[in-house]
Amino acid sequence: MRPFEYARPQTESEALDLLNDHDGNTAVLAGGTDLIALLQDDLAAPQRVVDIKHVASMRGVTADGDGIVVGALTTLEEMADDPLLADYRSLHDVVDGVRAIQIQQMGTLGGDLCHMPNCWFYRNGYGLLAMQDGESLVAGGDNRYHAILGNQGPAKFISAARFAPALIAWGAEVRVIGPDPQASEWLPLEHFFVTPKVESQGISVLKPGQLISHVRLPAVANRISSTYEVLQMEGLDWPLATAAVTIDLDRDVVREASIVMGHVAPMPWVAQEAAASLVGGTLDEVTAARAGEVAVAAATPLRDNGYKVQLAKTAVKRAVLAAAEMLEGAL
Repeated sequence: MRPFEYARPQTESEALDLLNDHDGNTAVLAGGTDLIALLQDDLAAPQRVVDIKHVASMRGVTADGDGIVVGALTTLEEMADDPLLADYRSLHDVVDGVRAIQIQQMGTLGGDLCHMPNCWFYRNGYGLLAMQDGESLVAGGDNRYHAILGNQGPAKFISAARFAPALIAWGAEVRVIGPDPQASEWLPLEHFFVTPKVESQGISVLKPGQLISHVRLPAVANRISSTYEVLQMEGLDWPLATAAVTIDLDRDVVREASIVMGHVAPMPWVAQEAAASLVGGTLDEVTAARAGEVAVAAATPLRDNGYKVQLAKTAVKRAVLAAAEMLEGAL
């Protein structure tokens, strides 16, 4: 770990001022569950680390008109315990899947959305795109945990954000502030993530000196939701494939649906055609299975990760059935 300055702002404006020094060669510290590892492995070498944990305006859950606003510093445990989020079942499913008390207590919503890929090529210093001498190390190496969708370009890692599929399925927005202390913008979370074509693009639209301050969710209304994560271990583990669904029912008929997959592409993967296959019908094993098939129809697995196609398909089916309270006893 290289030496760095440490700063602890109390307000959003102070945080932005401190982030914009050193030509933006700074880093944000929230829960630290990812940044500390990046610093220790010399994958991040900022001149200043800005600890934002004491910016009170960025913590907590509040009602906002017909919806809910969640501060980026809100921990997973706080989200699980807050009554305002009680009806957002798909978010609770994600918290339940993080089977480590320490991560639930320290990990934050904003930190999860900005979590860098767990790709072992990236974590061993080969960069996001893992290119060497113009060739992809992923394509020719051990790619069993890499992308099966959206992997035609140089980026073949998978997005590590566990909450992103559920939030995008809800139509969540994210508030990005900075680099100017007065600058703030709400944008659909779906538009926050990018699939980089060059190393400098990163994994999101965030520019140096910017950060996430809040996430806004629409009202639940008569929508049902669920997240299904395929985990290899019963303890702390990263999903092999994820599917999150939000469904608007009119009696028993699907009026609207959203399906977003995670851990299968360099960014959360919105499965529009799979969601459309549910609209106008009722929910059962047949329609859920059909949605799963449609969701992976365009998959292009690499040499070692073809098994993820089946996992992703199953995750979609089970997420749909779980949202409809039909998963118990299903095939």
